[in-house]
Amino acid sequence: MDFTFTEEQQAAAEAAKAVFSGIAPDAVPSPALTAGAVADDFDRPLWAKLAASDLLGLVLDAEYGGAGLDPIALCLILRESARVLARLPLLETSAVAMAVQRYGRAELRRELLPATGRGELVLTVAANGRTGHDGAELAVTARQDGEDWVLDGAQTGVPWAQTSDRIAVPAHTADGRTVLALVPRTHPGVTLAEQISTTGERFGELHLEAVRVGTSAVIDADGAWEWLRNLLATGTCALALGLGEAVLAMTSQYTGKREQFGHPVATFQAVAVQAADRYIDLRAMEATLWQAAWRISTGAQSALPVAGDVSVAKIWASEGVRRVVQTAQHLHGGFGADTDYALHRYHAWAKQLELALGPAAAHEEALGDLLAAHPLSQSA
Repeated sequence: MDFTFTEEQQAAAEAAKAVFSGIAPDAVPSPALTAGAVADDFDRPLWAKLAASDLLGLVLDAEYGGAGLDPIALCLILRESARVLARLPLLETSAVAMAVQRYGRAELRRELLPATGRGELVLTVAANGRTGHDGAELAVTARQDGEDWVLDGAQTGVPWAQTSDRIAVPAHTADGRTVLALVPRTHPGVTLAEQISTTGERFGELHLEAVRVGTSAVIDADGAWEWLRNLLATGTCALALGLGEAVLAMTSQYTGKREQFGHPVATFQAVAVQAADRYIDLRAMEATLWQAAWRISTGAQSALPVAGDVSVAKIWASEGVRRVVQTAQHLHGGFGADTDYALHRYHAWAKQLELALGPAAAHEEALGDLLAAHPLSQSA
């Protein structure tokens, strides 16, 4: 395998750096620290800049106005966005669009993808299930009724639900299949209860009561939901990596200037060792991220299904980003608790990313199940 980025991928990352330059990472204080600190909407002007730079259509094929790049390129852009805590449904919109492009009917692709690339259509996905612990596809039932599908159930913690145009909803059928329905937010039978995330963004508790959607809006291809779920988890790892790298840079800068006993605290062995440990975490997060993204992008075969690489990446991302922000708070001392300083925002986002799409323990359990089921494990 070759993890060297292509010229197109590198160009996409450079374009993203230019768009995200100058973005303030403390635009919305954490609600845990500032009462009522909740954003009404995502950053629409920044969304428009991404669209103008052709970054929203980056992963779409040329026939839909895109550049035809892969999940690795998407992860590179997500990494840059997380460095400045860009408040955008970039992961959700891009991942759902890629799933529609890969598995959706031609009618659905023509309806959604060009508008998505232009920034006119915002997509999100209900990936947390009813409780956040069980499989998302188990929280909603789907049955066919003539030319329509009928959906019933509820999903919690849907990101950007209040401001998205379509919500991708995984649902299970009576015969054990999983389908993916693209449901308009304002569709009859759809209601959203207000929820607030750790980051201060609006989430939604999605309720579906006898919601009827046409066949063209439902993806019933085998493996579609699993593919989308793996891409979402991998994108979350990219966000965690970008956030962690920004936090370590902040910590290095601060400890290099803060003096005790006439010397910068960065020169103290205890401080240097802690920073070095966090650097190791970030490099492990990076290596496992690109392994998972490469598997999704290429479809390369390995000893385990791609879900195994995704779980490894998410384990490192969850544990690593938590350790990075905790060490940063410790090395900043009292200054790290100042809500006028952006570190508290990074900490809130890190906790959200740590738990999103399953904490480390959940992915360790999933990885253990994969290893136990794999024939090679029997010969050990």
